[in-house]
Amino acid sequence: MKGLEDAAPQAASLAETEHRPYPLPDRRWTMGQTWHDLLFAHWRVPYDLLRPHLPQRLELEQHDGSAWIGLTPFRVTGLRLRGAPPLPFLSSFYELNCRTYVRAGDRPGIWFFSLDASSRAAVAAAQRTYRLPYRRAQIQAAEGTFRADTEGGGSFHARYHGVGIPSTAKRATLEHFLVERYCLYAGDGELRAEIHHVPWPLQPAEAEVEQRGIAPVELEGEPICHYAHRLDVVVWSPERY
Repeated sequence: MKGLEDAAPQAASLAETEHRPYPLPDRRWTMGQTWHDLLFAHWRVPYDLLRPHLPQRLELEQHDGSAWIGLTPFRVTGLRLRGAPPLPFLSSFYELNCRTYVRAGDRPGIWFFSLDASSRAAVAAAQRTYRLPYRRAQIQAAEGTFRADTEGGGSFHARYHGVGIPSTAKRATLEHFLVERYCLYAGDGELRAEIHHVPWPLQPAEAEVEQRGIAPVELEGEPICHYAHRLDVVVWSPERY
């Protein structure tokens, strides 16, 4: 079955945990995903400009004196519930995320301003189960190119590829701050969903990015770009913390 080959690597990611900033949850994970050909395009954003767009209960994190917004296009395969195979026509789609970096207590995580997906079923399920701001989008993608037109009238177009040998981010670096996060916050900031994967195998990226109307604030200048070929992920159901 298409996508079934992703199931074993997803579960196998749990064998490597030393890199996590805190232990794995003491309950069973609920969903597996595999992400392919992911671009991280990041822009510096003034803290005071971005802070009003987040729930008050979350702390907006900074690195090098700035908050950061990332736009991340990628392809999802092997989407499945724990113990079940991926469903045909539902387990593979394209996605574009707009995100920033937050903390609640001792847990650094991700806050999504939007998640645009090419799958209507995935959008409906994530909205209901995770209370995430998923939207349906028209997305066209091929190797090294990604174009999305969102329901909100935004657009994103990128050409990109990784360069050099993949490596993991060193602690205290900007790359580590941006990618090595193991939970997301949702709802009004009162929900947290834990995630797990091996350290990101990052490469610098050569990229041309055009974007309009996706981020909650204007993104100025050229982004800092990184690329990852593949990552296998498991996700826990959200809970109040």
